[in-house]
Amino acid sequence: MATEHGAAPAVGMPQLDTTTYANQIFWLAIALVAIYLILTRIALPRIAAVLSERKGTITNDLLMAEELKSKAKAAEAAYNEALAQARAEAGRIVAEARAAIQRDLDAATAKADAEIAAKLAQSEARIAEIRATAADSVVAVATDTAEALVAALGGRADAAMVAAAVAGRIKG
Repeated sequence: MATEHGAAPAVGMPQLDTTTYANQIFWLAIALVAIYLILTRIALPRIAAVLSERKGTITNDLLMAEELKSKAKAAEAAYNEALAQARAEAGRIVAEARAAIQRDLDAATAKADAEIAAKLAQSEARIAEIRATAADSVVAVATDTAEALVAALGGRADAAMVAAAVAGRIKG
């Protein structure tokens, strides 16, 4: 079976044809050298640059994280210190307020006690005055009643004698 050009048809796969091995090995060597050059001159330097950049970024991020961590710890310590100072200040203010309230309360109590004592003294004076007036009124009423009784019984009452009798009776 001849082809149009007069050559015998190839049997099997062309890659396995031993007459073309030298040609295939040549192009394989050229392709491998081209791939090697492309990888070493273009691809691998870019990959190395990306890896180096990533490593630098990661290192910088770790350093920044450590710095931020130390700043956070310092801020927390400052916050705790400020909180303790605020609590101490609040306690001091509360103590001062309590002391001021106690002073005001003591002053108000002393003023109220003084007013009560003054009113008590006034009341006792008025009571003593009322008692004195009442005793005088009782003596006057008793004297008038005794004079009226003596006059009603038909006698003539001597004012000095009636006063002495009433005074004696009141004393006991």
